[in-house]
Amino acid sequence: MRPSVKHKLKIYILAIAIPLAVGSLAAIITRDGMSHYADLNQPTFAPPGWVFPIAWTLLYVLMGISSGMIYLSEDDCRRDALRIYALQLFLNFGWPILFFGFQQHLIAFVWLVMLVAVIVVMIALFFAMHPKAAYLQIPLFCWVAFAAYLNFSVWLLNK
Repeated sequence: MRPSVKHKLKIYILAIAIPLAVGSLAAIITRDGMSHYADLNQPTFAPPGWVFPIAWTLLYVLMGISSGMIYLSEDDCRRDALRIYALQLFLNFGWPILFFGFQQHLIAFVWLVMLVAVIVVMIALFFAMHPKAAYLQIPLFCWVAFAAYLNFSVWLLNK
């Protein structure tokens, strides 16, 4: 039996709320470390600080919609795909704590490289089940790859 529109809406709202909550919790935990970022030597391509919360909010919404699509799919592999998605959320949550909270820029860079790899696997799994869900994750891949480059550059300029 196919889920009702009301049921689907509830799933999408929850699916969007989960990554927004994860991101918000990470932001709360690391808010004192944000001033540290402003004090670092920055590469010329570093965006201003106000860009990050806007970009991440959009990415979290896209993640939620995408994960909702996978959850609602009837594919036998959806559980595995959602586990990789959960791993991606965990890695996503941990990075700002390493970078801003503990100011461990090299370790944070390695963490981001792992995150990029997990995102690639997640996109591949999502694509096999629901290509549109995979496409919604491409901005995340691009942003995190850029963040890894930025993180590495910050480490080089401040070591």
